[in-house]
Amino acid sequence: MDRFALRYLDEWQTKASRKPLVLRGARQVGKSYLARAFAQARFKQILEVNFERRPEAASLFASKEPKTICRLLEARFGTPLVPGTSLLFLDEIQAAPEVFAALRYFREELPELHVLAAGSLLEFVLKEHAFSMPVGRVEYLHLGPMLFEEFLLAVGRGSLNDWLRQYRPGDETPTELHGELSRLLRQYLVVGGMPEAVAAFAGNGSYLECEQIQESVLATYRDDFGKYAQRVQQGRVEKVFARAPALVGRKFMYSHVDREERSRDLGEALRLLLLARVLHKVPLTHANGVPLGAEADERNFKILFLDVGLLCRACGLRISDLPEPADALLVNRGAVCEQAVGQHLLHAGPCYVEPAAFYWMREARGASAEVDFVAALGDHVVPIEVKAGKTGTLKSMHVFLGEKRRRFGVRLNLDRPSLLDAESCPAIGPKTRFRLLSLPLYMVGQIDRLCQIALENLPAPVG
Repeated sequence: MDRFALRYLDEWQTKASRKPLVLRGARQVGKSYLARAFAQARFKQILEVNFERRPEAASLFASKEPKTICRLLEARFGTPLVPGTSLLFLDEIQAAPEVFAALRYFREELPELHVLAAGSLLEFVLKEHAFSMPVGRVEYLHLGPMLFEEFLLAVGRGSLNDWLRQYRPGDETPTELHGELSRLLRQYLVVGGMPEAVAAFAGNGSYLECEQIQESVLATYRDDFGKYAQRVQQGRVEKVFARAPALVGRKFMYSHVDREERSRDLGEALRLLLLARVLHKVPLTHANGVPLGAEADERNFKILFLDVGLLCRACGLRISDLPEPADALLVNRGAVCEQAVGQHLLHAGPCYVEPAAFYWMREARGASAEVDFVAALGDHVVPIEVKAGKTGTLKSMHVFLGEKRRRFGVRLNLDRPSLLDAESCPAIGPKTRFRLLSLPLYMVGQIDRLCQIALENLPAPVG
């Protein structure tokens, strides 16, 4: 399967200032597959060491001298390490923190050797390390579930992917193309982006096999909870994990998990699931300017699940029982659409950037408003509303645009794309002229590119 992160690996391979590259992401999002696919396409040989399967291999790095380490690895595994033609891949490196610390020496003493590392629970090592970190000596690639356009490639619809990448606001969207892309999007919502589930669906079109794989992935995450036991009561982690799918799209409150537990204790359980990247926090931002994180309120936040397909499964959806995959749009009050958009906003950007997403909310008696997501595009702050159907009011966006004196917003729904210049409703908030880019949900992966085009020649402000 084609992963867009392979493009970045190609750039890394030829970069003069290349450093050892660490792949970060939750379990089973395809980190090991990505490394092997990269090696197969670009190198003569790969020497792979998995430290969960071979913990004793960490002793080969004790000298902290890369040339000595390479000789020992060659002798132990019988694979040559030739700079320029070999890839050294260190998998599940979180099981050997001392090896992670030794990566700095490869940058300093053997930079010509290509070194990749990957870790599923690496965030625990990075947050709770007791060794000298290789600060400035390694690079990171953040990998999430497959995007919708990667799904299209996997199911053999590359021509539709090409059309999406060439589309510009104002171009005609034929009924047939819109209908087919909408149908495939609905498939993606229930299959999700976990590579094993996508591969199974691409191979035989079986929703039942997807369910079985999704259940297996969820069980793997639950099995990991035991690794957190020394940090927090395992039962609290299980509670947060079990309740999280039903809380997507809502302001997170610990009382919605368990009214009898202290927020502090549940907060620690949530923190561990965030570190494992099974969940993602979407903090509130006041959105007065960029960067959005500068005005983030970490105490007020929403959450996203790892993957939209896993969300549907964790909510108890049996795909095989649905008359049509479209019915999944109604799961969890339509929050399945917000989940899909959120995971794309997290992972559709440059893969070397730490995933982040924000939302905006105004809480006032009789005048509350909430915008699902807020994104930064250059110096523009862009509100993004998500709708599970073709219609829906944009009251909160009007409030945001008026209060923040912004002139551009994005709506994602099931309708065809459009670009409209309009005026906000003065009954809702301060009057302003703005441009609304309305996109079908299947175009979420193109949102940055299409926004850049739509932002040209914005309407003049009022007054």
